[in-house]
Amino acid sequence: MTKAAVLYEANTPLQVKELSQDPPKAGEVLVRMDAAGVCASDIHVMHGTAILPFPVVLGHEGAGTVEEVGEGVTRVKPGDRCIMSFVSNCGHCRSCRSGSPQLCDTNAQTGALQYDGTARLHDGDTDVYQMAKVGLFAETIVAPQQACQSIPDEVPMGVAALIGCSVTTGVGAVINNPATRAGMTVAVFGSGGVGLNVIQGARLAGASRIIAVDIYDHKLEFTYKFGATDVINSRETDPVEAIKEMTGGGVDMAFDAFGAAVTTENAINSLRKSGTAVLVGLAPVGESADIDMVDLVRNQKTIVGSYYGSASPHETFDILVDAYLKGKIDVDSLITRRYSLDQINEGFDALHAGEDGRGVIDFHL
Repeated sequence: MTKAAVLYEANTPLQVKELSQDPPKAGEVLVRMDAAGVCASDIHVMHGTAILPFPVVLGHEGAGTVEEVGEGVTRVKPGDRCIMSFVSNCGHCRSCRSGSPQLCDTNAQTGALQYDGTARLHDGDTDVYQMAKVGLFAETIVAPQQACQSIPDEVPMGVAALIGCSVTTGVGAVINNPATRAGMTVAVFGSGGVGLNVIQGARLAGASRIIAVDIYDHKLEFTYKFGATDVINSRETDPVEAIKEMTGGGVDMAFDAFGAAVTTENAINSLRKSGTAVLVGLAPVGESADIDMVDLVRNQKTIVGSYYGSASPHETFDILVDAYLKGKIDVDSLITRRYSLDQINEGFDALHAGEDGRGVIDFHL
């Protein structure tokens, strides 16, 4: 048995309850969770703007300790402290073989079930799905061994949890992009967990100017801690005009860290000639942006998507753990709220209300 937060249908609260849990099969591990981040990608499922089968245990950003391993597991052993990846790449599909394990085809095809097409959690006779094969809002989880990346003892579990999604997604979108270069000017639309880490990534890459854009003054003030040099409240000021005035024509790179038609359009329109817009935040399913095709061609702009840091998440985890231990990125300050598993709905209420930083489920509370 394990205690987990279950979503039974969209637009209802998560229900914390006991579920039966199968032991790990071949190639799988049992992990006791220590910390899990409260992320907007979970809210998309809760609000019905992203689609998963029900009932489902959400949670895709977290860290825990391996307790048991199934047959043939070689990647980790009991006692290992691990960041959990929400892409358990197979290593054999075309995406994995061509160097993009974050886009693993087999992982996507099998979805919220394990690789053998079955569930490990059950509510009575009903199978319960696990978001991204992990479903981290549970005291223990069974997942593929590929989800686990071992970390040193000196990395706090709350920090490790955030490296599992928001830090890797945000910082990785900058440092793994070939257009990134020292001295560039950058605009970041959205100052949530991912946006703050895009800002950190731009600082780490040596950007000369980092402009944060959001609709909340308190969130904009918070961005200065992570490297923003300028801020724009887009409720009060046209951000495209302001960015062009600040930079003399537009930024080299603009990042949509929110995921909406308006933020994507503003990111593209705020670019200088030959600039690059990077779409990082996930928009609601079916949403599209209005793009000026003539502007795109005549000004030779580039639009690129970035999923899970644009590269192998496990390799990026290692880079970011090293950067954290050397004091080059600040992950501790991102954590502004801690909740027990029973308080999980309070955590999502705070996220939806636009509070600063990141909330974390602490399984030791």
